[in-house]
Amino acid sequence: MKPGETGLKRVLDAFSYTGKGIKAAWQNEAAFRQEVGMAAVMLPLAFWVGDSATERALLIVVVFFAFAVELLNSGIEAAIDRIGAELHPLSGRAKDMGSAAVFFALCGAGAVWTILLIDRIQTALR
Repeated sequence: MKPGETGLKRVLDAFSYTGKGIKAAWQNEAAFRQEVGMAAVMLPLAFWVGDSATERALLIVVVFFAFAVELLNSGIEAAIDRIGAELHPLSGRAKDMGSAAVFFALCGAGAVWTILLIDRIQTALR
């Protein structure tokens, strides 16, 4: 985008950059492809697991949150790799922290899914 650009052109450019980012993640990040595979199962399943619109929304949002954190982590890793191949403690720390962020996002998503799935099963058994 050019500085000061506004309106529809800016929105269309933003969509283009988003598409490029998703394409790059798909082509270069195995973890992203694995998460897409899981989401292909989880997103439709959210409509069965969630008893209310709020529960369904929560189940869906945590999946997209995990995607967002994964993409941010991949961006950090790409930027660090761009800087240089030599080992540096700060580079390692940045990559490790990005990985930890993905771990926590996935744990949070797993917790939400587990709690609501158990609740759904208990309700069905009553």
